[in-house]
Amino acid sequence: MINRAILVGRLTRDPDLRYTSSGAAVATFTIAVNRQFTNQQGEREADFINCVIWRKAAENFANFTHKGSLVGVEGRIQTRSYENQQGNRVYVTEVIVDSFSLLESRSQSERQQGSSNSQSSSPSQGTKSNSGDNPFGNVMNNNNNSSNNTNDADPFASNGQQIDISDDDLPF
Repeated sequence: MINRAILVGRLTRDPDLRYTSSGAAVATFTIAVNRQFTNQQGEREADFINCVIWRKAAENFANFTHKGSLVGVEGRIQTRSYENQQGNRVYVTEVIVDSFSLLESRSQSERQQGSSNSQSSSPSQGTKSNSGDNPFGNVMNNNNNSSNNTNDADPFASNGQQIDISDDDLPF
């Protein structure tokens, strides 16, 4: 069986980071994902997908993202149900995130947040895009420009200095 979901969209609010009684971090958030087509008025609609991320990834996600951040997430779709205070059965479908990617630079993200704070039009603002928009920003253009520029210093070139790295510095 295959159950994989890959989403690219903007956060509708800041991630809600909490901790379980055993100390495990869990963050919940909603991603607005644009549909590929427009409605009869020519406007692009969006789907709002609830997501959950756990442990260290949840802490990192909450620290590096905010409302309006463009993110990519990968995970699995999961359904659960519970009884609410009125005794009704409530069904919840959400994406359990395994990994995520930040798809814009910090300056682009701060610009997006600043523009959404200065405008007060509708709650769905920031979710519309033109069909030609590149969801990855200018990342591809920047890489092409830097590879053609031979004046950039190679950070891996040997310049006679010894690199002092201990096992504690390694991320694994």
